[in-house]
Amino acid sequence: MLSVFSSPGHYVQGRNATAALGAEMARLGIGGPVLIVAGASARRLLEQTWERSLGDAKIGYSVHDSGGECSGAEIARITDAVRESGGTVVLGAGGGKVLDSARAVADDLELPMISCPTAASSDAPCSALSVIYRETGDFEAYQLVRRNPALVLVDTSVIARAPARLLTAGMGDALATWFEARTCSAARVRNMRGGASTSSATALARLCYDTLLADGSQALAAVREHAVTPALERVVEANTLLSGLGFESSGLAAAHAVHNGLTAAPGTHSFLHGEKVAFGVLTQLVLEGAPAAEVETVLGFCTAVGLPTTLADLGLADADAETLSAIAIRATAPGETIHNEPFDVDVAMTVDALRAADALGRGWRRPG
Repeated sequence: MLSVFSSPGHYVQGRNATAALGAEMARLGIGGPVLIVAGASARRLLEQTWERSLGDAKIGYSVHDSGGECSGAEIARITDAVRESGGTVVLGAGGGKVLDSARAVADDLELPMISCPTAASSDAPCSALSVIYRETGDFEAYQLVRRNPALVLVDTSVIARAPARLLTAGMGDALATWFEARTCSAARVRNMRGGASTSSATALARLCYDTLLADGSQALAAVREHAVTPALERVVEANTLLSGLGFESSGLAAAHAVHNGLTAAPGTHSFLHGEKVAFGVLTQLVLEGAPAAEVETVLGFCTAVGLPTTLADLGLADADAETLSAIAIRATAPGETIHNEPFDVDVAMTVDALRAADALGRGWRRPG
C-alpha cells in the first residue's frame, strides 16, 4: 500500500486575513465569478470586507445564504445557485456544515473550492471530505471529494468574535486526531485518501494534541474576551490545519464512529460535532484499554475547557438499553471507522465502552 499525504493548496491565517482574500486569490490565479455560500454570521461580519477585497482584485462574486444543514437538499439548492450565477469558484464562509456543503457542490461541478471558516469549530476547512446529514440531523454519509480546497483562509479576528462554545467544540474534534491517527498508523489501515499514513501526518497529529494541552485553556479565555492572542492563534491552527492534515492523512477510528452513532439519538442533535467526538475519544480509550493516566489527562483537559465527559452532558442522562444499542449499532455499521481498530469491535463491546466511559466521566466529577 502506498503512503498518501493530502493537504489544501494554500493556507493563510491571521488577524484580518479576509482583507487579503482577493489578493490571495489573484496570486494563486483563481478568478471569478465566485459564488460565496455564506452562513448568517459570515455575511453579517464579512460582507463589506468581501466587497472591498474582491472589488480591489476585480473578481466578481455573488452571495448565496446557507440553509444550515449539509444535506442532499441543501447541496442541490447551492448547485442551482452556482449554475444560475455562472460561478466558476465556490467559496464557503461559515461553520463546518457550510464549508461541507460548498465543498460537495464544488466537487460535483468540478470547480475549485475556497474555505473561509468563521469559527475554529472543526477540522472541516482543510479536508477533501464532506459530512452529509439527513434533514432530521442524523448522520448519513461521508462524501470523499477529489481535491482539497485550493485556498483555506482563516481570519482570527472573526474567530475571536465567535461564541466560545465553537472553539471548545473544535478542540473536541481536534482532540481525537492524535488518538485516531496512532491507532490507524499502528494498524497500517488506509487513511481517508486511500493510502497509508506518513510519518509527517502522525507527527502533525501529535503536535495537534500537545498544542491543545498547552494552550487550550488560554485560547478559550482569549475568545471569551474576543481577543486575538498567540495562544488563540496556535489553537486555531491546531483545530483547523493540524487536525485537518492529521485526520485526513492518518485516518479515523472509534471516536468519530461513536460520534456518528450518537447522532442516532435525537437527544444529541442540539450538540455540536466536536462535543460528540470528545465523548467518542473517551469511548475509544476505554475500548482500547488505554492506561489510566492517559484517560485522566483527557478527562482533565475536557473538564478544563468544558467538553462533555458523560452521556448526560450530551442530553442522554436517562439513556436506556434501547438507546445505547441504537448508538452502538450505528457506530459499528459496515464501513464505519470503528473497524480501523486493531481488533474486532461489535455492538456489545461498544455498548459496554459507552457505559464505562460515562461512568469514568461521572466519577471524575465526584469530589475527592
